[in-house]
Parts: sequence; C-alpha cells; structure tokens
Amino acid sequence: MEYKRILLKLSGESLQGKQGYGIDPERLKDYTTQIKAIAEQGVQVAIVIGGGNIFRGMSGAQQGFDRVKGDQMGMLATVINALALKTSFDAIGQRARVLTSIRMEPIGEFYTNDKAIRLLNKGEVVILAGGTGSPYFTTDTGSSLRALEIKADVMLKGTRVDGIYTADPEKDPTATKFDTITYDEVIRRGLKVMDQTATVMCKENKMPIYVFNMDKVGNLQKVMAGEKIGTLVTP
Repeated sequence: MEYKRILLKLSGESLQGKQGYGIDPERLKDYTTQIKAIAEQGVQVAIVIGGGNIFRGMSGAQQGFDRVKGDQMGMLATVINALALKTSFDAIGQRARVLTSIRMEPIGEFYTNDKAIRLLNKGEVVILAGGTGSPYFTTDTGSSLRALEIKADVMLKGTRVDGIYTADPEKDPTATKFDTITYDEVIRRGLKVMDQTATVMCKENKMPIYVFNMDKVGNLQKVMAGEKIGTLVTP
C-alpha cells in the first residue's frame, strides 16, 4: 500500500449523485464500499465530508444570512452527511465512528486528535464532522487541519474530476492535466483545488495532497495501489 493512514476529503455535492440534491443512497454505498475495501487491507481511514448538498454557509451569506449563522448551518449539514456515511458503513459491516468538532452527544462523540488516532489504530473508520467548529473556515481547511492532527500520510481530495487542470476542464476543453504540481504553483495560478488557507496550511506542514476522481468506482483502490490516476501536490 502506498499510504498507511489517510485523510479522505469528500464533497457534500458528490453525495447528491444523479438526483441532484440531498443524499443519493447509490452514491453513498459506492463510497462506503470502496472505503471498506481499503480498510480491510489495513489502511487507516479518516473522512471529512462537506455539506454543500444541504447548505453552504458562504452561499447563504450572499443571500442575506448572517455569515456566522450560515457557517454554523453548514457545519450541521456536514453532521447530517456524516451520519449518512455511518449508517451506510453499519449496513455493510464496517465499524465507523462519528466525531464532531462541537459537542452534540449522542449524535456523535466530541473530537480530539488522541481519540481519533486511538480509533484508527483499532481499525475503525473515523468520520470527522462539523468542520473546524468555527465560522469562516471551509471544510477544506478543516480537512487540512485534521490531516495534520491525526498525522496522516496524505490528504486525499475526492472530486468529480480526475485531477488538477490548468483551467476548469468542465468549462475549458483545452485545459490540460498536471500529474504533479507544487503548492506554490497552485497558489500562483489561482487553481481552485481547495481554498488558499487549506493549501498554505498543507504547504507549511509538508502535507501532500492527492486529487482524484472519487466518483469512478475503483479509483480509491487504484490510488492506494500507487497507480498515477490523479494529481499529487507536493513542495
């Protein structure tokens, strides 16, 4: 295996699947089945899930919501998605635990990095919900923070495209893909891999980021096997 402990960032929008809103049970099962497969091979998996399929705080602020309240609503959306993941893992026999950045027992247990690492060492998939617990931070930044706190080998960013391109490949047919790219070039080019705070945090702490298409079944296993199907961001 290429990596022993990973932080997998999944977007909330990806859970919409083909239905275009909410949570698509088929997409949910695709994700959890793939994650179970690598967990059974000994990979320790922590997951951060976004909430954009339910509510996005920044979008809410643009529509007149108070930014702090909007971000708090977004944090709760990530908890809903985390519970959906947990339910799906339970259904396929994979032990999983939801840890939240804000106390909300019995919905989830309060997150500490020591608890997360202890559960990972026991073979449980750890679902980290609620972002950082503070407004004005995205779940991308939450992912970077958690990846560093749990001492992950890599932060995997599962998206609907197969890596980082010179431009948005869904809008620009001439966009070309990078196999590898540096943090500095991502920032200089203004590439929308994830928000700049998250990118800088990974850069300063030398946390590699691997961007790949999670929506294609089998890709997560290929990443774990060392196949070069996405884009690696390194110093």
